[in-house]
Amino acid sequence: MGYMKVLFIIMSFLTVTLFGCQKDKNSTANRGPVADTSKVSGKVLNVMINNIIESVDPQIAMDGTSFEIIADITDGLKQMAPDGSVANAIAKSETISDDGLTYTFELRDDAYWSNGDPVTAHDFVFAWQRAIDPATASEYSYMISDIAQIKNAVAIASGKMEPNQLGVRAIDDKTLEVQLTVPVSYFDQLLYFCTFYPINEKFYNKCGDSFATSADTILSNGAFILTEFSPGSKSIKLVKNPTYYDANKISLGGINYSVIDNSLDALNKYNSGTLDIIQLSGDQVAQAKNSSEFKNIGSGYLWYVAPNTQNPYLANLNFRLALTHAIDREQIVNDVVKDGSPATYVPIPSDFAYNSSGKDFTPNLQEFPELCAFDVQKARSYYKTAQQELGMQSFKLVFVADDNEVQIAVATNIKNQLETNLPDLSIELNISPKSKRREAMHKGNFDIGLTRWGPDYADPMTYLGMWITGNENNYGQYSNPEYDAIIADCTDGALCTKPAERWTAMKAAERIILRDAVIYPLYQQSNADMIKSNVKGIAFHSVAVNRIYKETTKN
Repeated sequence: MGYMKVLFIIMSFLTVTLFGCQKDKNSTANRGPVADTSKVSGKVLNVMINNIIESVDPQIAMDGTSFEIIADITDGLKQMAPDGSVANAIAKSETISDDGLTYTFELRDDAYWSNGDPVTAHDFVFAWQRAIDPATASEYSYMISDIAQIKNAVAIASGKMEPNQLGVRAIDDKTLEVQLTVPVSYFDQLLYFCTFYPINEKFYNKCGDSFATSADTILSNGAFILTEFSPGSKSIKLVKNPTYYDANKISLGGINYSVIDNSLDALNKYNSGTLDIIQLSGDQVAQAKNSSEFKNIGSGYLWYVAPNTQNPYLANLNFRLALTHAIDREQIVNDVVKDGSPATYVPIPSDFAYNSSGKDFTPNLQEFPELCAFDVQKARSYYKTAQQELGMQSFKLVFVADDNEVQIAVATNIKNQLETNLPDLSIELNISPKSKRREAMHKGNFDIGLTRWGPDYADPMTYLGMWITGNENNYGQYSNPEYDAIIADCTDGALCTKPAERWTAMKAAERIILRDAVIYPLYQQSNADMIKSNVKGIAFHSVAVNRIYKETTKN
């Protein structure tokens, strides 16, 4: 083969590799308007975030900040209305069978991807099958199986059936049918969560492994289009989507996100006009709290310490109980966090899950004082018993935490408390970026870990489901058949259609979690935000997506 021919083949391959996933604005196969952002007008909102974004893949992303950005650019079947209720998005209507097992959604005719392709029922089928496919390794695949209870999902997740057997099908381009194994009263609430967002299969296949790794490898069907992004970047830019079906209601011309993990730096940039929205912590809260632009906003996140029950020390119940009773939560929120977040002693936050009578599942953050409280005398008693049972006097634990300013301070405070209150205990701090910390906890390479969880939907199961045997987010690898049985009854068993009995059973499950000390609750995050007075209409939610900008204005 001649040199020039070889060179031509190589160059052809590189051309396909480098440009095969471009958004193809000139394709004659497009059946709708291609998004042209060159003429977009409107002011740009400048937003601080404190976490590096690793993925904008709706089935792969794992944290609330990523979910916010994905929700900026993607609509699912449903969306959250400003008042927190469920509203139609890509779905224009739905029909539910009398037995509650079959949902049929009619899709909008005016919803398009930013490359001009129409959004179809096939996009949802592909995305959901991809989410449940074990090969995808989606941490949120359980939302399809254990939470949404979609037909055949459990068998697919365990490798016993193929993904194309999932109980979801496109009757035609604009009609989607979903079959459940049992009625799920909060099913519609799940549909505004990122795992259930659609993906354009043709575009995905073009991108291959590069999908959602840059602005050119992700499509939008939502209010904004991603124009600047790379995993780990500290700057993310979005522009208004002119072909969005509700584009006339979107006032902002775009959103610029900046990753800033230092509260003082954030406040300085805010005061200089570089940022419109920031989140403060520590001493900066005191400096700003008297400003008319200061807002204290509940986020729904629960911060807690997870013990690795596979560690031989932490497998001992008395050792775990000693640790949780040795932590002064009030000191943490008053002297370290200092942003208005309340200390908590329960695994389910307040103000997000209510029963049919409007009763909060967690009306009291100190609901079980006999199981979780700051009590040094009690902690040392448990510790002494653990020393006797383990036949050891001294212990060393590795404590993993994020390299965020606040979490470093919280972890350091907990380390000092534990070492002070429990003699002969030493704590080694392992501080790393959030992605590395999460990886370490998933692999079990830790003894105790500082982490958080926010509600994905408005039901206590969004928390309680974490501690069933084998759940991806069960960092401590806790396993209790009694607990698993209660959760099974509440999801697809005898109690799933009995709301009052189910509520009582979930309370019993919550008690077990505290009794077995598989979580050390710390505080319920309340964000200390500064928002410029010329910015209005940000919708704040404690569930799924914390901030939505579809009705935001900047004058």
